[in-house]
Amino acid sequence: MDSRMVTTAFHLEGWRTAKQYGVVRGISVRSRSILGNIAGGLQTLLGGDISIYRNLCEKARKEAFDVMMQHAEEVGANAIIGMRYDANEVIDGVTEVLCYGTAVGVEKISAEDTRGEIGAEEVIRG
Repeated sequence: MDSRMVTTAFHLEGWRTAKQYGVVRGISVRSRSILGNIAGGLQTLLGGDISIYRNLCEKARKEAFDVMMQHAEEVGANAIIGMRYDANEVIDGVTEVLCYGTAVGVEKISAEDTRGEIGAEEVIRG
């Protein structure tokens, strides 16, 4: 699945939802090694961007996102709407990142499909 077919909105512009497959999710559980914690602690003392933790967070988010997309493909979806992230500390130093959304099958809306429809501007002017 193309990552451009994933949105936090509840529709994809230019596409019609033809089928809903339900909720799909991806989970990543990560911890930093003892050496990573030492390096992160030193960065914390110096202030500013704590790159070692930022990189860990980005890796966990990407992993959860990729697993969610794989789950959507397995159920037959070609898009995901309403995508969200959530994170929780499982135990001290271990974080779960959850990525979830609604798996859908979408079809491209052709110009012919939009002819004859009244747009919001026309209703307001109407």
